[in-house]
Parts: sequence; structure tokens; C-alpha cells
Amino acid sequence: MPREGFQRKREKAASTGARDFDMMSPDEPTPAMQNPEKDPKDWTTGDEPMTGPQRSYLQTLCREAGEQFDENLTKAEASKKIEELQEKTGRGK
Repeated sequence: MPREGFQRKREKAASTGARDFDMMSPDEPTPAMQNPEKDPKDWTTGDEPMTGPQRSYLQTLCREAGEQFDENLTKAEASKKIEELQEKTGRGK
């Protein structure tokens, strides 16, 4: 949304007493906004089985890289393997 549109909504919200729009865009970026990517080892769900999309993409990358697909990887392990194989195959980056 353009900044001026946001400002108008903010002014309207202020005039009606609603302050929800202030919560949408803080003046100072939070640490999560400055670096939204977490290292897979820090994921709270990183030890869960890989997702369907991870599995599918990893199978493709393994096939292209001539590597064996490991179906028992966790979400975090699959993410790291995907990054490794993207480098190897030149895909995705």
C-alpha cells in the first residue's frame, strides 16, 4: 500500500479512536523485520518431518544432482540440504 494511503487510514483511525493501524507498521523495525530468516537449527518445528513441498523439491534436486534422496530428513535438515543442492545444481538462487 502506498505510504500516503496508509497515512490517511492512520489519521481516520485516530479520529475514530481506533489505534490498530499503529500496530501494523512500527516506526522502528523490529529484529524480526530486519532479518526475517531464521537459521533452520533455531526453528521450533525444525525436528518435525519435512513438508510435502520440501520433499517434492528435494527429490527433484537430488535427481538433478545425482544424489540419493533421504526420506527421513527433518524440516531443518531438508532446508539445509535444499540450500546445498541449489548451490550444486545452480537452481533457485
